[in-house]
Amino acid sequence: MTSVENLDYRVEHLRDRLAHEDIAELGVRVEARGAWVMVWGGVADARSRAAVLRIAAEELEGVPWHEDLTVQHAGPPGSAEVLS
Repeated sequence: MTSVENLDYRVEHLRDRLAHEDIAELGVRVEARGAWVMVWGGVADARSRAAVLRIAAEELEGVPWHEDLTVQHAGPPGSAEVLS
């Protein structure tokens, strides 16, 4: 079983990696919720999402965790919207 202090340390280390590694995903939130961890937020693309999941799996090995990551598309729309 993971102690609260150890879990808090691991959560902080995960946050640090997400902010400072090449992906620099600042829109991702990580929160300890009792004995498990929640990772959620928006990422730029599918590649970033995969990187966040990989890093979370490394940092949270042996800890139950859940994710709710959304790929956000910030580009212009593909075509004009037609209003009736």
